[in-house]
Amino acid sequence: MAEYLILIYEDENRYAEATQEIWDSVMKDHQAFGEKHAAALRGGNALQPTGTATKIVHGGGDTLVTDGPFAETKEVLGGYYLVEAPDLDEALAIAKDVPARFGGVEVRPIMTFG
Repeated sequence: MAEYLILIYEDENRYAEATQEIWDSVMKDHQAFGEKHAAALRGGNALQPTGTATKIVHGGGDTLVTDGPFAETKEVLGGYYLVEAPDLDEALAIAKDVPARFGGVEVRPIMTFG
């Protein structure tokens, strides 16, 4: 079995404007996803908005620490799931069920060493 990280990218401004009804629906969808794919799930978390991010950049012998996300984009990394699957096709099948109402997901295999 291999592990895959499913990265959830969405427009966080849509969530900032969302009603309680939308939040409740999104949470219900994630709960249903977790129940459906419990056997494959190895972890996952939602992230605080990008306004809470701190960026650390190394270069030229200096280290710069600044507030804000690493990149300014419309769709930002809002959370992730770590799943175990026999192959990429199965990981993609799982990823298709991830709720991403205001964006999409990216699937990346976890690198193994040794």
